[in-house]
Amino acid sequence: MKLKTLTTAMILATVPMTGVFAAAMDRSGQSIAAFLQPGNYFEAGISVLDPSVSGTSSAALGNQATGDMASDYYFPSAALKLQVTDNFSFGLLYDQPFGAEADYTTQSNAFNPTGTDGTQAEVKTENLTFLFGFQPNENWNIYAGPAYQTAQGNVSLRGQAYSLLSGYDASMKKDGELGWVAGLAFQIPDIALKASLTYRSEIDHELSTSENVGPVDVRTAAVGGLVQASGGQITPAMANAMVPQFTPGKTGVKTPQSVNLDFQTGVMADTVAFANVRWVDWDGFAIRPNDFGQALDALGQVVPALSGGNLVEYNEEQWSATVGVGRKFNEKWAGNVSVGWDSGVDNPVTTLGPTEGYWNVGLGLQFSPAPNYFIAGGVKYFWLGDAQALTVANPNVGNFEDNHALGYGLKMGYRF
Repeated sequence: MKLKTLTTAMILATVPMTGVFAAAMDRSGQSIAAFLQPGNYFEAGISVLDPSVSGTSSAALGNQATGDMASDYYFPSAALKLQVTDNFSFGLLYDQPFGAEADYTTQSNAFNPTGTDGTQAEVKTENLTFLFGFQPNENWNIYAGPAYQTAQGNVSLRGQAYSLLSGYDASMKKDGELGWVAGLAFQIPDIALKASLTYRSEIDHELSTSENVGPVDVRTAAVGGLVQASGGQITPAMANAMVPQFTPGKTGVKTPQSVNLDFQTGVMADTVAFANVRWVDWDGFAIRPNDFGQALDALGQVVPALSGGNLVEYNEEQWSATVGVGRKFNEKWAGNVSVGWDSGVDNPVTTLGPTEGYWNVGLGLQFSPAPNYFIAGGVKYFWLGDAQALTVANPNVGNFEDNHALGYGLKMGYRF
């Protein structure tokens, strides 16, 4: 059974058209499906996520409603693939792989004590991936190349949930670094079978950071705590010598390595089944700005639990999967349906992203006015996992339950 007429449905089935609300800060899914399209190909798209994430602070913080702390966000993507010769291809892919956005606007002693100046955070990354492919025959494609990534962020901590750290602000300036990508793909066009395995390396960033530790004089607090804890055996002068001086430095952030496994195959005339499995190594990920870390270590002499802490950290790997079916209805119209799952990375989780994994369902529709170009749209509904939230200063600041998100997107593709 020949399935070469499935070209449009294959594009729809293998290229996600909506953003994700994935574990930790995973956003785009880092697909390279555009690079595996036949011939010369260009696509551009935009995805939008409208999350609704709210919870209640713990009893110790007043059992107060947090309000919706998850801001809407969008991220664009684009890809260009050139089949330079029968055996060599080149691809340029742009996406925004990792990010976060939190904004506690409801007046609450836990996260926004003033009603006008609440806890806020934003992290943004951008990727340019350069892929060089070698196709020894019709079935195999071996590819690799560098990936240039920028990262930046800012954060403000407010309220009782952050204890002595309330009032802290940081602006992490944009930094660009290189990583690498490598993979292998196999296909049998006659039965619409295509499989690929792609590895992306971790990328190390050193971000210049402007910080304001806030109203807390961490040095005075540490000195006073040492004197008090010693019962007078340590004098203020002795304690002062024991508390380290703050030294300048940058914020080290290592974005995680990942692996994507993609598969599709024809199951009947004009119909394909598809699946994606993604692994992201968030285990050990941390953000610890320079002054923030030194402040924690100084305060740790008064409150030991603070010593060695991080602004954000994750301690588990992330797994996610999507399966679905795409069908070509006629020469101009195709559609798909999918189901997705994400494992999450830990629970309790940071207040800057207080959900634990998800389930979702998605629908997509594609219109091809001519054989060489298409317009596609899609929508996904997410059931977000319940989570207990923590901060570096408090292991239980609240619970976030019964939350959801709506993702939708638009993509245009052109063959030339």
